[in-house]
Amino acid sequence: MNAEAADAQNPATDGDGHFTIGPDYQTDPDLTDRGNPKGRTFMFKMALADSQIFQGTDTTLEPERKPVRTERRITVYVPAAYQDGTQAPLLIIHDGPGKIKQVAHALDNLTVSKDAKRRLPAFIAIAVENGGNDGKSSQRGLEYDTMSDRLARFIHDEVLPAVLANAEIKAAYPKFALTENPWGRGVMGCSSGGAAALTMGWFRPEWFRRIVAYSGTFVDQQDDDAPEEAQFPLGAWEYHSGMKLIESSEVKPLRIFTHVSENDNRANDPEETYHNWVMAGLRTEAALAKKGYPHRFIFSKGTGHCDKRVFEQTLADTLVWIWQGYQAE
Repeated sequence: MNAEAADAQNPATDGDGHFTIGPDYQTDPDLTDRGNPKGRTFMFKMALADSQIFQGTDTTLEPERKPVRTERRITVYVPAAYQDGTQAPLLIIHDGPGKIKQVAHALDNLTVSKDAKRRLPAFIAIAVENGGNDGKSSQRGLEYDTMSDRLARFIHDEVLPAVLANAEIKAAYPKFALTENPWGRGVMGCSSGGAAALTMGWFRPEWFRRIVAYSGTFVDQQDDDAPEEAQFPLGAWEYHSGMKLIESSEVKPLRIFTHVSENDNRANDPEETYHNWVMAGLRTEAALAKKGYPHRFIFSKGTGHCDKRVFEQTLADTLVWIWQGYQAE
């Protein structure tokens, strides 16, 4: 694909900006089964030992305290609207299977929407399980909280080729293909998975450009003994504070959704950290707005960390917004 095709994005600004929702919530009908044709779900596993990027043996890990998985599940949803042979757009979902069921409902309902402003492209949802546990010294923390292109390389170099090579998928769709257009590649996550979504786009915008981060961990959860500490000593906190990477860097070709809950992470840490979590989300939003990124931000009242009520009300709208302007090859 040439550069002009890869950069051919002309989305309107509908839905950009700062929105406050709650404290009352309801489920969007488009995230439920509305009787439309269903796609197909596939699942396979990848052994960590077979990876060249995340083998589960990094010196930052403490496997006796925070066990590492020996294999990770990859769940793939191919919507009914996908036409075999088409180079499909894709959405990576961290902490798989995660919200893949809701994403599948959105695809079932909104790929066939009669409203052109509320229609989704037939993207492939690829939910990738993390390597295990959480926080510093864990495999999940290594994958999601590290400020580098390592996770992006893992998804690009190992997960996507494994999806394309999967025998079950190939049997169902002999000409199955994924787009190489970075505007056709989104990443979605919550908590550290949300920070990881931004990090994948930040370090590798030539691969991934549509970013969805709910309750993003834009605080310092990077391993204290990680090599990346030398360049980014405060981890994801550097995006908005410290180094102020968003404000101090040239605008990258990214389209970004972020969210923070009023009581984000309070249940996990009732002390000072949760205030920093909310502060980090608000500062990230302010930095993105100041820099002029295509950006949609939601502040949800009366909710906690990765609160399911927020997803149930907003995820369909978020997906419609994040895919706005996509042009298929």
